[in-house]
Amino acid sequence: MAIETEHHPILSVIRERQSVREYADRDLPDDVIKEIIAAGIQAPSALGLQPWQFVVVRDRSLMRRISDYCKPILAEKIEGEPRNPGIDTFLAALRDPEYSIFYNAPVLVLVLGTREVVSSVIDCTLCAGSMLLAARALGLGSCWIGSATLAGQNPGLITALKVPDDSQIVAPLIFGYPAASLPPKPE
Repeated sequence: MAIETEHHPILSVIRERQSVREYADRDLPDDVIKEIIAAGIQAPSALGLQPWQFVVVRDRSLMRRISDYCKPILAEKIEGEPRNPGIDTFLAALRDPEYSIFYNAPVLVLVLGTREVVSSVIDCTLCAGSMLLAARALGLGSCWIGSATLAGQNPGLITALKVPDDSQIVAPLIFGYPAASLPPKPE
């Protein structure tokens, strides 16, 4: 049975969502970020505990500090991976002082999970997924930057980000206007 996606717009959003790694130099209004977070908190959570908090980072110098901290750690971790063109290209980027793991996006939103809640990582992952879909529905680009969780190892960055002691970084997400129109995803 074929389903007409035009009658189910969420299916189109799911199909069209993709990771964006090039952003226009344009700020996102606060109300747009609030709308994305509001979509996230509608995600299911075990026992309805909603163990998430959010840190919104617009400070590009702080994002640069996070990127500069994470890049050498990430490079060391993937250095031993089997060589292929993708790994080699990424390693070269990590070694480039101008490269940012955040792809110069204007906003980083950290989804934090409460450490004491056993389902926190799963719940926050569901929350993050809803946020990524909301961004697509709003015509924005987004990308989950998993390597930015390494910032959780740096007490200075944790302090600068104001991450509470009882929380951990689960999902570092970037948002912004794509630098170019997004090509259709391959089928």
